[in-house]
Amino acid sequence: MKRRTLPVAAAFAATAALLLTACGGGDDKSSDNDKIAGAEQGAEKPKKSAEPSGAPAEDKPDGVDVSLPKDMNLVFDWDKPKDKNEAAAMDDAANYLRAIYRGVDKRTTKDAAVAAYATGEGLHYAKVQINEWIKGGWTATGTRRHYEATTRSAPNGNSVEVAFCADTGKFLGKEVKTGKVLKAEPSLKDFAYYKIIMVKFPTGEGLWQASKVFVETKAEKCR
Repeated sequence: MKRRTLPVAAAFAATAALLLTACGGGDDKSSDNDKIAGAEQGAEKPKKSAEPSGAPAEDKPDGVDVSLPKDMNLVFDWDKPKDKNEAAAMDDAANYLRAIYRGVDKRTTKDAAVAAYATGEGLHYAKVQINEWIKGGWTATGTRRHYEATTRSAPNGNSVEVAFCADTGKFLGKEVKTGKVLKAEPSLKDFAYYKIIMVKFPTGEGLWQASKVFVETKAEKCR
């Protein structure tokens, strides 16, 4: 198969960089004693889907469908913390990422999963990411791996920082119209370090929403 031309590949790489830095970025170094950003952030009420989904129970952790197509694989290679709240926040940070790529697949920012697992700046970040994929005419295919996760709770117990590495080297853009996969050479750009501030939804049973997202691109520590 003929390789994609440089301008197309370069355009996709540029957009990928934009997606990573849409709401924060740079070397965000913090100590365990630092106050968690967004700890006082309020949560917005999640919206339920207008139509019931036929997804299996494991794809509907909070009654919301977060299932993805078979060729879009998000792997979360991490151990859950012992703290109940931190474990729940970590689970829903994963669901937040699933919601984003479900929006990419469905070509919409209005999927129920996005509304359920995001609020405030986290919702804005999700919409920016989804819209950039839509504008580029791309969906995604392959495996996106998340690992080396840590959690840190705010004193009030209503906010948890979930930090982790991501390897997107095998998670590629695919043209929606043609089905052609946009390939790129492996590089440091494939690695990023995330910090997602998860806030507890006041009236939900164990539901946490992403309220802020910080991303360090070209994260050497994640190689």
